[in-house]
Amino acid sequence: QVQLVESGGGLVQAGGSLRLNCAASGNILSISTMAWYRRAPGKQRELVATIDSAGNTNYADSVKGRFTISRDNPKNSVYLQMNSLKPEDTAVYYCNVGGVETGYRSFGVRGQGTQVTVSS
Repeated sequence: QVQLVESGGGLVQAGGSLRLNCAASGNILSISTMAWYRRAPGKQRELVATIDSAGNTNYADSVKGRFTISRDNPKNSVYLQMNSLKPEDTAVYYCNVGGVETGYRSFGVRGQGTQVTVSS
């Protein structure tokens, strides 16, 4: 069974930076798309950024130019570098990973979430 472990959230002042980390473990044969989502209090879940196996990235308009998603394939990890943080970035951030595991079964898993709080 594939599991994700997230880290890197915390409290930061507006204008500051944080880096989120997410590592997948288990009997993984390959990973395709990796993504970060967030859910702010009282709001719907928002797709923040995605990166595919070729390294192509997409970002929500609200984070373009401030956030950078990257991945380390040998480590089955995905990262989210967040710069110039704003109070409206406050949310629980989740990583999502999809791929193929042993037995050629497809999987899609979500991390436990990490809290990011940006103070004004």
